[in-house]
Amino acid sequence: MLLLKNPHALIRGGLLSGLILLAGCAGPALSPRLHALPETVELAGVPFFQQRSYQSAPASLASLLTFQGEVITPGLLERPLHLPGDESDLRQRMRDEAVRHGLLVYPLQPNLDDLFVQVAAGNPVLVHLNEGWMAANRFALLIGYDRIKRIVWLRAGAERRLPMSFSKFASAWSDAGHWAVLVQSPAKVPADVDRQIWLQGADALERAGQGDAAAVARRQLGD
Repeated sequence: MLLLKNPHALIRGGLLSGLILLAGCAGPALSPRLHALPETVELAGVPFFQQRSYQSAPASLASLLTFQGEVITPGLLERPLHLPGDESDLRQRMRDEAVRHGLLVYPLQPNLDDLFVQVAAGNPVLVHLNEGWMAANRFALLIGYDRIKRIVWLRAGAERRLPMSFSKFASAWSDAGHWAVLVQSPAKVPADVDRQIWLQGADALERAGQGDAAAVARRQLGD
């Protein structure tokens, strides 16, 4: 028979442990910057292309190009992205292909706040995720969030509106190296734009022979 010397202490300890566990499940505290954003944002107008196993890159990029007014499908992007088959340096090839279409690629800082700020401003975010050793790395579009429920919504795989918890998304994004970019019209400056990063994107357009697009991008900052 088990005798409890101090049952009240045990109850208090159990309550404390439960609170700690619940706090852990809730994830890290949200930043003041995130609290200043709308509670819920979803960019429902972002196009969706269902993906086959190797198509996360072309499908995600096709969605962004279509969002910017291009007429394109994932199949038309497979050859320039060297798919299926060669997935080495795929991030850079996606950037190069976006620039070839006259769009400015704007990398984001490795924190969730930056991603959510852009989504709240109407800009879908191209992200790279690693969801564990049993799942391959994949590209997806961050198109919404709910900071009360602490979930994000993705265009990913076969799911037009894939929900994922903040904590799982943050982990998968971190494991893939915190890679996230915007693919913008050169006439639309991101929220809280970093002048140097935007002008570097304009320079990349210039080098790719997209001089008119580069000029448009620079004019947005008064250059």
